[in-house]
Amino acid sequence: MTSSLLSPRNARAKATDLHAKASPQFAAKLAETQALLHRAAADFAPVTQASSLGAEDMVITHLINSLQLDIPVFVLETGSLHTETLALLERTQAHSRAPIVVYRPVQQSVIEFVREQGQNAIYQSIDLRKACCAIRKTEPLSRALKGQKTWITGLRQEQSTARAEVPVLDESEVATKSLYKFNPLACWTWGDVWHYIATHKVDYNPLHDQFFPSIGCAPCTRAISVGEEFRAGRWWWEDEAAKECGLHVKK
Repeated sequence: MTSSLLSPRNARAKATDLHAKASPQFAAKLAETQALLHRAAADFAPVTQASSLGAEDMVITHLINSLQLDIPVFVLETGSLHTETLALLERTQAHSRAPIVVYRPVQQSVIEFVREQGQNAIYQSIDLRKACCAIRKTEPLSRALKGQKTWITGLRQEQSTARAEVPVLDESEVATKSLYKFNPLACWTWGDVWHYIATHKVDYNPLHDQFFPSIGCAPCTRAISVGEEFRAGRWWWEDEAAKECGLHVKK
């Protein structure tokens, strides 16, 4: 299942004005999500939320705080994030009840990669781009998940074809990594996400107002145009099938 995002004529309109439209089942979805978060905190601890500070993750963090659940949140600060994302990180740290822990890449690994491959190596091949992702995201993720039993993500089925069958509870990594993954917004629509943000006045990345539905590192993210898919702005120079950084790819 994929989702097209149409850019409006009014470029000054906010994302909440453009997208906030709850599905008919929104109330039931919200109740299920709240129950899932309670279950994760009670029965699957130690548990943590992985936040990219995107719209979905801001909704989950808001729910964790409003439900007063003992679920910490971690953010991968790759060293290449947009200034808008970094500012949102600071605001979230300042106002969140749940602790926000930041993980960064090993600086020497970043330096050696740039020295050997160049500053723009990610545009040269998929292998080099994935090598950059491994240094800036995958390795810090392994540290963030060390000692955890469960992690919570903002993956949704609507985000891309590759994510169309994302389950609410993913047990595929239990055997290999002893890790459960909760995707409490798996069945939410983009309209559901923004309805929640608008209703509860959740802080969000202003890049969403500039037609960035999916926001990653600055060199790897652009705004999308009329008719383009949800994740078209991520690694737009690559083949559609390759558009994952490795954090959520099953081997």
